[in-house]
Amino acid sequence: MNLMSTTIINRAGIVILMLAAMNLMACSGDSDPSSVAVETSTASTFNVSVSEVPVRYVTSGTVTSDHRVSISSRISGYIREMNVREGDLVKTGQILVRVDPVDAKQTLIQAKADLADAQADLQRYDELLKDGAVTIQQAAKVKLRYKVAKSQVEQARNQLSYAEVRSPVDGVVVEKRMSQGDLAAPGVAILTLEDPASLLVETYVSERFVSWSQEGDRVDINIASLKQSSQGIVRQVVQATGPVSHQFLVKTALPAADEVHPGMYAETGFHVGARQALLIPKAAVILRSGLHAVYLLNSESIAQYRLLRLGTEQGGDVEVLAGLHAGDVIAWNGKPALKSGMKVQSAGNGQ
Repeated sequence: MNLMSTTIINRAGIVILMLAAMNLMACSGDSDPSSVAVETSTASTFNVSVSEVPVRYVTSGTVTSDHRVSISSRISGYIREMNVREGDLVKTGQILVRVDPVDAKQTLIQAKADLADAQADLQRYDELLKDGAVTIQQAAKVKLRYKVAKSQVEQARNQLSYAEVRSPVDGVVVEKRMSQGDLAAPGVAILTLEDPASLLVETYVSERFVSWSQEGDRVDINIASLKQSSQGIVRQVVQATGPVSHQFLVKTALPAADEVHPGMYAETGFHVGARQALLIPKAAVILRSGLHAVYLLNSESIAQYRLLRLGTEQGGDVEVLAGLHAGDVIAWNGKPALKSGMKVQSAGNGQ
């Protein structure tokens, strides 16, 4: 084969390749990109906007009882019987402690003897008064002595009844300072009771924020051990502070709850102003591999997976610190389940 023949064959091959390329371009030109099907999902949507949220000042404190009672004996004597211990619930009138009333018994015996003597004198002077042997004034003195002796017997009997120390309130025993065999004396505490139905949270507030704490204000109470949050009402702000701490004692009333007990750790959140923040529904947030994200819709309502940095929760919403801007639209709870690249039809505002 000579050079001319080879050249003709090469040119023919080039022509064939050009014709094939033109056919492919023609075929591709027949297809419309807009005709490619895009999967559609119906989902809840939310328009992100700036909201005003409260600024909180959080302090730690302790749950205490507003009704705390120290129990002591009204007579001296050794404790013969102790019927309760820490943590026991007691009712009003329940016997807590029995004291050996040796001195009270002796006092009653002496009072009874004095009463018998005074009664005998009264009978004798009544007879003498009838006979005119004594004056009315003398008889009156004897009668008064009888009344005093009778009163002393009643007093001694009352003292003897104090050998049984009873609870003056319904409550729970939180402290036991004496045990069986110890010497009880008037005014010396044996037990301490607290009423679990009237609870307070005692906390200390910096002087910088104490002006935001007024009686009657509502504050947020969080008891971490119970994973329980509630609202309390400021009962008292003690208007005194130490020269070192510069903090004020604030007492906040708690709503009654069976799970809350004196001594528990609690956090108190005081509202000390407001700020601007982006809030979105917590239901819209996706948690994958420890990262938070949402599906963000572009101008054509196409879903895009967007990572977020979140802040604190505000009720049913959560604050977005980074990843979204005011005016963005997010979607969640899609049917079928949302994926990046899906077109989203709104099923209504999810807020």
